Amino acid sequence: MSDKHTLSVLVENKPGVLARVAQLFSRRGFNIDSLAVGETEHPEVSRITIVVNADSSPLEQVTKQLNKLVNVLKIVELEQATSVHRELLLVKVRADRPTRTQILETVNLFRARVVDVAPDTLTIEATGTADKLDALLRDLEPYGIKEMVQSGLVAIGRGSRSISGPALRAAA
Repeated sequence: MSDKHTLSVLVENKPGVLARVAQLFSRRGFNIDSLAVGETEHPEVSRITIVVNADSSPLEQVTKQLNKLVNVLKIVELEQATSVHRELLLVKVRADRPTRTQILETVNLFRARVVDVAPDTLTIEATGTADKLDALLRDLEPYGIKEMVQSGLVAIGRGSRSISGPALRAAA
């Protein structure tokens, strides 16, 4: 049985590293469900958050191969219970005068916010878990979704522990 796994991979911030990491998953036949990349508190280090649906033992093999890549500094699997997971959603919804108030009530209910107003549309920004964003989209769908974009998942461990401590600055 396959499960979703969230990997946090710290890499040197250099050209081609993301391609090599993604290629490793591809060669093994894994489909990456979500991928998000960004700089960390150390500009020379990036964090790649990868969500993959896989059995544990083949994923363990890929993790071992990732560790062998020269530019990979550290890999941690982030469990749902011990980490915070979030995604970003921007959605443009049809919003004529009669429906605007209802849409704004929905936006407030989900603690989202309107980031752009046009005569016939509202653009809404929301952050949260995939379930929360799916629920928001279901509630907005009857009004007419004109366009949407959703980020990949980002995640970070709970509490004071950090995967990118001072030792990383020396490594990168």
